[in-house]
Amino acid sequence: MSTLRVGIPNYLKLFQGTLINANMDRGQNLMGQNKYSMTANTGEQEDPRAYKKPGEQKHPKEPSSLQCMHLAVVACGDRLEETLIMLKSAVLFSNRRLCFHIFAEDSLKPEFEKKLKEWPSSYTKKFESNFYPITFSVGNAQEWKKLFKPCAAQRLFLPVILKDVDSLLYVDTDVLFLRPIDDIWHFLREFNSTQLAAMAPEHEIPKIGWYSRFARHPYYGTTGVNSGVMLMNLTRIRSTQFKNSLIPGGLTWEEMLYPLYQKYKNYITWGDQDLLNIIFSFNPECLYVFPCQWNYRPDHCMYGSNCRGAEEEGVSILHGNRGVYHDDKQPTFKALYEVIRDFPFEDNLFQSLYYPLQSKFLDTVHTLCGRIPQVFLKQIEKTMKKVYENRVIVYLGANHRY
Repeated sequence: MSTLRVGIPNYLKLFQGTLINANMDRGQNLMGQNKYSMTANTGEQEDPRAYKKPGEQKHPKEPSSLQCMHLAVVACGDRLEETLIMLKSAVLFSNRRLCFHIFAEDSLKPEFEKKLKEWPSSYTKKFESNFYPITFSVGNAQEWKKLFKPCAAQRLFLPVILKDVDSLLYVDTDVLFLRPIDDIWHFLREFNSTQLAAMAPEHEIPKIGWYSRFARHPYYGTTGVNSGVMLMNLTRIRSTQFKNSLIPGGLTWEEMLYPLYQKYKNYITWGDQDLLNIIFSFNPECLYVFPCQWNYRPDHCMYGSNCRGAEEEGVSILHGNRGVYHDDKQPTFKALYEVIRDFPFEDNLFQSLYYPLQSKFLDTVHTLCGRIPQVFLKQIEKTMKKVYENRVIVYLGANHRY
């Protein structure tokens, strides 16, 4: 059993003298907001279509919409707070500019706009927000809206609606980023010529996976995939003819959605995720599968740890499905949610986020997930180290100019 270590990370000890001297000289908190602080790697986002090959000349500068990382989410019903905490985690840790695409019921839009405007300007300048109504381009809108969870099927229509967006990361509202979005965005560079989307497996062990035991429809691979975190090259999706079980030839994404739903609607349990599994079961060459630490769910630890990638590298993206942020069944997940929710934007990251998180984890060791705290803390600590080191370097550089 692992022991939870509560204390100052080594990188803070290493630079402790620099921190004290900097704070005394400037009255600044290098881990909080100050006039010298900046994020690392503030270069512009490359268009995935424009990756340079040997011998090729560099592409000209792309429009501003391609210089940011596009993040989409769908929020209906009581998901306002959950969505805001997800967006907060994205802004806290990411380096490059973000473009939010928020699909929400009309009644939620004013609340989203109000809450986002309340964030400090040092963070609001890191993103732009775009709001969209809940719409479905084909089929019966009421059927789509009620599929699995309210409005969840909206994600199926992102390639059709966001025609000017080349690539996009979609996440469920119950997702938290524990490292920069920049890092998952880099998977776009790993796509081969046929891959157009990326998801993580639904389970790591086929004999206890849901799809391998209970599915009554085709699904991807041996365990299926989970669609709560989905990276998409929308340009490729829009231009691909997909193999299917409907006709001998191919169909476009939009042409395929409603007939596929009609064929399988009596056999699917998880709504749009099942439809995605069906699509990629017929088109496996189109899917890139990223490791489980990029979509880490209670299933990965509640019966014993079964995500080796998280054990080695730490959780990159936390997915609190099963409503675990709002009950006491998985207090480790709830602790992460509450600490990010309660963190004041411009406070000291170590004192107001990392240390409270360690303290909360002490109360979770009675659970299987709580017995592996390093899995949840490793990436946050790495991210804080990078933020800290960059701000120290910036401070020292500024100090030399005086």
